[in-house]
Amino acid sequence: MTPEKEKRNSLVRRVWNSSLADVVFVPFFATLSAELQLHQAKGKFRHTKGNADYSRQVRVLEIVKNSTEWKRSHGRDHVFVLTDPVAMWHVRPEIAPAVLLTVDFGGWYMEDAKEMQKHAGSLDVIAHRQVSLLKDVIVPYTHLLPPLHLSEDRQRSILLYFKGARHRHRTGLVRDKLWSVLKDEPGVVFEEGFPNATGRDQALRGMRNSEFCLHPAGDTPTSCRLFDAVMSLCVPVIVSDSIELPFEGILDYTEFSVFVAVHKALQPKFLIELLEGISFEQRQLMRLQLASVQHFFEYDNGYPGGIGPVKGAVDAIWTKVSHKVPAIKEALTRERRKPSDVLIPARCQCL
Repeated sequence: MTPEKEKRNSLVRRVWNSSLADVVFVPFFATLSAELQLHQAKGKFRHTKGNADYSRQVRVLEIVKNSTEWKRSHGRDHVFVLTDPVAMWHVRPEIAPAVLLTVDFGGWYMEDAKEMQKHAGSLDVIAHRQVSLLKDVIVPYTHLLPPLHLSEDRQRSILLYFKGARHRHRTGLVRDKLWSVLKDEPGVVFEEGFPNATGRDQALRGMRNSEFCLHPAGDTPTSCRLFDAVMSLCVPVIVSDSIELPFEGILDYTEFSVFVAVHKALQPKFLIELLEGISFEQRQLMRLQLASVQHFFEYDNGYPGGIGPVKGAVDAIWTKVSHKVPAIKEALTRERRKPSDVLIPARCQCL
């Protein structure tokens, strides 16, 4: 929808005849809809009665599923934006065939595990059937801290920094355990933080003054903290075994991040000795790599005319979607040639 004179070699082209489209974008702000309901009546979120978000989801699904485009592909070539782990919560099974742009697989994995328990391991239930790296795209959270340019970087006095909620659920239980291991270590700042103006200013100063920024799992495997670290040129230390990351295949996170298994990070002294063993030259090289990938995590927000970096997050997302198109076309071709009265056993297409 960008004016023609402002376009800069965009991968995406809008067409007015759906038969010419590779994918069909569904412009529903699912995250905003969920947040409105959580703000107005959080207790009703998981229920269907008195839940305005549920009503909106049903209405969107009704419109989409009655369209010629959906019936033609059974939704496989549709793209939904679900940039919150609870977006489209009530209709996930029905949009499962589509391409889902999601920040995290955590919520889906937990629901699939419950289904497996309910059916006692039935062969008809495929774990992770609703999300897959083959059909879906992991997108970045919006960073909350402004980018630090390499020319503005200064000497850093803190080895490892974390500021955030110490007590979380599910995968986030690791945070409290890490606090017990790291709280008395020299060169480490591990403290409670809250998403307000004061917490933001403290995080800004802390990340920009630290060599490494700890990224443990929260309620789900990832959070915006990872992208704040990238913007602060603070090397992420990722302690989250089930994390999935945006734009892998385009980016190699090992060039600018440190990955540590949860069980090893919880061993006394292991994390500190590992980071202290990374030389000054290695740290500088990783910081150079961080500076070179910052634009991948910049959305269009805040740019004149809403037009972001030439190779920013939006462009990278559509690049990843374009990689899914051949598999979508193959699936549709296979579907058309199957006799209508033949039952084909379900097969997991997950990686």
